[in-house]
Amino acid sequence: MRYLVIFKHKHLCGKMSEIADMFENMRDRMVSAEFAPQQRIRAEDLRMDYGVSASTMREVLFRLSTLGLVDFQEQRGFRKPAQSDQLQDELTHFRILLECEGAVHSVRNGGIAWEAQLSAAHYALGHIESRAKDNKDPSPELLMLWMHAELDFHKTLISACQNDVLIQTHESVFFRHRQQLNFQDRDFHKVPANIHHHQRILDAALEKDADAVREHLTNHLLQNLNKPASSM
Repeated sequence: MRYLVIFKHKHLCGKMSEIADMFENMRDRMVSAEFAPQQRIRAEDLRMDYGVSASTMREVLFRLSTLGLVDFQEQRGFRKPAQSDQLQDELTHFRILLECEGAVHSVRNGGIAWEAQLSAAHYALGHIESRAKDNKDPSPELLMLWMHAELDFHKTLISACQNDVLIQTHESVFFRHRQQLNFQDRDFHKVPANIHHHQRILDAALEKDADAVREHLTNHLLQNLNKPASSM
């Protein structure tokens, strides 16, 4: 009986790990431009990509819907969200609020280990951005590398804020924001400015200048607005 319990436990853990991996992969696919805005997402079709049941696929899609990355309506099923200028602007402002708060507290609380992690995340992001800045036809793989490197830098920037709720909320908002941006930001036209912004954010953080971090981070994110901040 003891071995049966252990086997069931390992089987359950293995299944949960597979679902977690599938969730992350589907999250990336929903954020990318693979599916068009408002395109119907059919569990029966997607399950073949992962070799799972339709019910398991629907479970993953429901989880994505709780994050706002998939729309669900009775009788209509799952669809990719529409592109919305208003939503993009709202998410931009929300990211500014979250990241500035988290970054300021991280600058005050973060030690040498945090500084080293931030520097490493910036190095990885800078390497990818230097390769991407002249790329006129980015592959889906390059887009994903760029997105995850960007997320890692911004997550690391706020990681020492000592507020788990803020960190968790930020990651969800980041993916929704990136989903909106990826409808139009597939040519890396903002990368040269981003390289400059990220360097200034890093320098200010390492200098422990919280006010400068807030200023540079705000300017960096404001470029994602569809309309001037004064008109909001």
